[in-house]
Amino acid sequence: MNDNLFASFLMGGYECADHVNRSGDRINLLFETQHHKCVAEDYSLLAGTGIKTVREGICWSNVERHPFVYDFSEVKTRILAAEQAGIQQIWDICHFGFPDDLMPTHPKFTLRFAALCSAFTRFYRQHSHQQMIVVPINEISFLSWHAGDVRGTTPFAINSGFDIKYHLCKAAIAGIKAMKMADPGCRIMLVEPLVKVHAKEGEMNLEEVQGHNESQFQAMDIIGGRMNPELGGEPAFLDILGFNYYYDNQWEHNGDRYHWPADSYRQEPLSSLLLLAYQRYQRPMIIAETGHFDETRADWFEQVIPECLKAMNMGVDLRGVCLYPLIGRLDWDNPEHYHGSGLWDINNPVKERIVHEPLLLRIRQFDSIAKRQAVLNY
Repeated sequence: MNDNLFASFLMGGYECADHVNRSGDRINLLFETQHHKCVAEDYSLLAGTGIKTVREGICWSNVERHPFVYDFSEVKTRILAAEQAGIQQIWDICHFGFPDDLMPTHPKFTLRFAALCSAFTRFYRQHSHQQMIVVPINEISFLSWHAGDVRGTTPFAINSGFDIKYHLCKAAIAGIKAMKMADPGCRIMLVEPLVKVHAKEGEMNLEEVQGHNESQFQAMDIIGGRMNPELGGEPAFLDILGFNYYYDNQWEHNGDRYHWPADSYRQEPLSSLLLLAYQRYQRPMIIAETGHFDETRADWFEQVIPECLKAMNMGVDLRGVCLYPLIGRLDWDNPEHYHGSGLWDINNPVKERIVHEPLLLRIRQFDSIAKRQAVLNY
């Protein structure tokens, strides 16, 4: 049954990654796009798209000015703008970044994260009339790999992916408990990548391939108490599940990633991957991020939406699809390169929003279809 979790089936996300990149430089894409300053304008632009639910992030590295000392003034601006515009917000507490003096294996990482979660929840309750929907730590599986296996961000490690994952899950569980204590009615969304590793032709070690496919669910399994029960995970923490899906989320074992559209014939249909995840957890789900770039972004969206509707017809309790990001951005590791990947591009240096008309047209077409389909499924 639909309990009206979200204000719209079509959603959008504002990029808020704030981690330290491969060069050791702090990035903050929320600030780079100036969404923090242009939030009222950005929400106004959403009015004609059918999108009423958005993903936002508090940017932990910015709000915790000193250990256990927080400044949520910028976040408050976005909360009030949403109240004014009638926009529903989903908040990420940690979207890859954390303060300079912390990393996931730091002895006080969990303590600091839980304190942040508690402080933000209390602040949110003071300034918003909306039910709180929050992502504790975005894409733990990706962040573990990025930070612990390929030296992509702090701690710039290799061969440490599961150790990083373990500590991030430990912090997420403590954070969820802190938020539930401050606001028992808050809703928790766990967001992870949705991937498929394919066996090579003639592959003999199929158990290893299966292990890679299973590993994408480890973070949810730990937080849900199915793995590593010593961390205190609980089934109730598997509240709402978000899965991120991009053009290169499928690849050959020990081989190259499959790219869209050239390798489409090799890829498992998105609807099948969604069904697999739903059968595993039986929880409400969304596509928490999806999108493409440049001139093919509208074509990607036109392919993804029917797959989502097909999954719903197969019985998947899919509550929404989030276009991510809404505003194009600079590359994490190469700030000279701009990704034209949003519904709006930005014109540097004034950050003027320039709509990508083909994608807007697809969104308007599918908005009514998605609404009708959602009603039929619930």
